[in-house]
Amino acid sequence: MTATTEMTYRQAIALAMMEEMELDPTVLLLGEDVGCFGGAMAASKGVFDKFGPKRVIDTPISEAAIIGAGLGAAITGLRPIVEIMFIDFTGVCMDQIANQVAKVRYMLGGQVSVPLVIRTQGGAGKSYAAQHSQSLEVWFAAIPGLKVVMPATPADAKGLLKSAIRSNDPVLFIEHKLLYGEKGQVPTDVQFLLPLGKAEVVRPGRDVTIVSYSRQLLMSLSAAQALAANGIDCEVIDLRTISPPDMDTILASLEKTGRLLVVEEGHKSFGVGAELSARVMEQGFDLLEGPVRRVATLDTPIPFSPVLEKAAIPNPDKIAAAVKDMLGAT
Repeated sequence: MTATTEMTYRQAIALAMMEEMELDPTVLLLGEDVGCFGGAMAASKGVFDKFGPKRVIDTPISEAAIIGAGLGAAITGLRPIVEIMFIDFTGVCMDQIANQVAKVRYMLGGQVSVPLVIRTQGGAGKSYAAQHSQSLEVWFAAIPGLKVVMPATPADAKGLLKSAIRSNDPVLFIEHKLLYGEKGQVPTDVQFLLPLGKAEVVRPGRDVTIVSYSRQLLMSLSAAQALAANGIDCEVIDLRTISPPDMDTILASLEKTGRLLVVEEGHKSFGVGAELSARVMEQGFDLLEGPVRRVATLDTPIPFSPVLEKAAIPNPDKIAAAVKDMLGAT
């Protein structure tokens, strides 16, 4: 039996970094205010106190410089974790990420590795408005050479971040701003790792497969619980890694249910749901009892108004309504 302790998602992130820094002296953390302040969401609180300014480095306010420094450190033998405060700010350093970080190993014929973790946070729900509330994971999932990871629970946050730090390829690690205070049981073993690229069936079911990730996984589980009261049994899959997606787990579930709903907080057009729908059509068309459905954020900038923001993004009621429509239920 694995020993666990209750902690928040935020604490699990900090613990994963501290454990890996303790195990490996080449691991370091860079970003705006990641030191004493602990970053924008205090997810690195306590790391500076333990490891000091040589391994926890407060950077200038320049996303391009942060990513550039991280890449340089990675290709010269270190394992840097860099923090970009909001995923919205990655537009400022997209050249470094897309044209340098993702491609250097390939362009140099594998002579170097790029063990770089880019931590950032995204998602809506705090009325931070259009420039601080976006879900931009599809930008990075579309770039060969990057892995994109989005944990939904404290335990997954720890296990996936530790695996990302040990990876020899760059990983974009996206945390949701509304998950930092969520609590859960987290394994205390310093060797607790979760594989990148592997989804998890978090709720077995027989009628419909719901695939989601990050905060929308919690919304999907809430919807599944409400639907169960009406006799509808949903299987819920946590994708965990957006790129590469675990199609084997999704297709195995579809063999049982025949129906697929993808739930995401990104915009509906050209999103994760669109990609998974296309892959299922190519790889598992004969498994489907009906068309793949998607529940996603409306194709509009995220509103500042709490009422409009709530209307724009998915919630359990919207998910449950989509499932009922798929089944012709009332």
